[in-house]
Amino acid sequence: MPTVTALYSVKEIRDIEQAAQAALPQGTLMQRAGQAGAKAALTLIPNPRGDAKVLVLAGPGNNGGDALEVASRLAQAGVQVTILLYADPGKQSVDAQEAYARAQNSSVNFADPIFLPEISSTRWTLVVDGLYGIGLTRAIAGTQRSVIEFINTLNCPVLALDVPSGLDADTGNIVGEHGIAVRASHTITFIADKSGLHTCYGRDLAGKVQVAKLDIENKYFMQAHAQLNDVKLFAGALRRRLHNSHKGSYGDIAIIGGAHGMSGAPILAGRAAAYCGAGLVFTVFADTAPAYDSVQPELMCRSAREFDFSSATLVIGPGLGTSRDAHDLLAQALNTNMPMVIDADALNLIAVEPGLKMKLTQRHAPTLLTPHPLEAARLLAISSTDVQADRLAAARTLAQQCNATVILKGSGTIIAKPDGNVIINTTGNPALATAGTGDVLSGICGALLAQHWPIWEAAAAAVWLHGHAADVLVDKDVGPIGLTASELITEVRSVLNQVTMDYAPLHQ
Repeated sequence: MPTVTALYSVKEIRDIEQAAQAALPQGTLMQRAGQAGAKAALTLIPNPRGDAKVLVLAGPGNNGGDALEVASRLAQAGVQVTILLYADPGKQSVDAQEAYARAQNSSVNFADPIFLPEISSTRWTLVVDGLYGIGLTRAIAGTQRSVIEFINTLNCPVLALDVPSGLDADTGNIVGEHGIAVRASHTITFIADKSGLHTCYGRDLAGKVQVAKLDIENKYFMQAHAQLNDVKLFAGALRRRLHNSHKGSYGDIAIIGGAHGMSGAPILAGRAAAYCGAGLVFTVFADTAPAYDSVQPELMCRSAREFDFSSATLVIGPGLGTSRDAHDLLAQALNTNMPMVIDADALNLIAVEPGLKMKLTQRHAPTLLTPHPLEAARLLAISSTDVQADRLAAARTLAQQCNATVILKGSGTIIAKPDGNVIINTTGNPALATAGTGDVLSGICGALLAQHWPIWEAAAAAVWLHGHAADVLVDKDVGPIGLTASELITEVRSVLNQVTMDYAPLHQ
């Protein structure tokens, strides 16, 4: 049964559509899409019966048919509508031909799709993009590329039907080498939500996404293996603190890293772990350990050579380096049966050392990897371009190969299980594209694991909290330009306490 957070692939959407359409009168789904699209468009037009002018782009497939339906319904509502039709009506599907006939019989104006000066000189209230839907396989070129370039310069809302034209609905990439895509402010996507709207370029191009199910019955939807992140996915792990508790109730965590010149990374992770509720936080240094952290003296600084790795939940990698000593410390950590977060240089060491990867795959304790695309590429022995070409596939493959839960960082962070189930995160913004935010994330992950959170819920919560804290800070005009990783930490604490108060039961 679908939910607003369920994500389906293009193939799955086509299967659902085909099965549902077979039980409905001809053209029903296209008419429903047109109705839903027109309703969404009207919410973006301040005065539909005034001087509002709407430009509708209609392409050669069923997405173009949806656009024609939207156009005729807007015209019926009293809106001035102009259509640019990039299709031969005689070669369209029966449904699209019928939509074309309805548009012709309405008050819409069909403009010359090749001659664009009239279009570029008009002040548009709204643009509706129905050029291409989920079936595009090549880069958009020619006049259609020119009109997209023009649309992307406009300072008005742009409503994409199903997906912004040029965007791959599965991967979130722009289709084709040197391709182009519509930059929408809003997307109304049909039947079910799509992964590509929420990761890679999707978050830049899709804008605000809403789903129109088109009244398709639940029986036509298969079990989804991808979903959007939401507090409800980890709310069951949230716990209010008992008066009758102590620091030992909330776990010990050790952040292992800090090679020469990189001591800041474990300090950031350690501070994040402390602010996310870990009972005792050790920062364990590969190089000489400082006496204490002057900003956060609660952190206990230790030398890695003297620390018992089997005594705490482990976060290994921040500032670890790739020396022989770093290799040996990682091997020692992998040999423990403690919950572990593996980040940064620890991932790079595993990528080049088969023995370390074997130790990783044979672990039975909860293990969480937090690579960025380049680190994931090294682990998979491919390029970062290959990783970004299909982020969901890369995260799934890495989780399966490493027998671990994976957080593939980036726009629309992916969380993957070895069984293929994934979550796409919905929080965060470009403020996170700065040094040290990954260290903060690893500290959050470790703190939740130390407090005995299940690994799937810990991963989902950590990335949601991390991103939402950045969103809150940007709303307060702290960033996105110049926000630092240190500034995230106190905001993450505030967000964690708030969601705990909102979602954790009063009595547990």
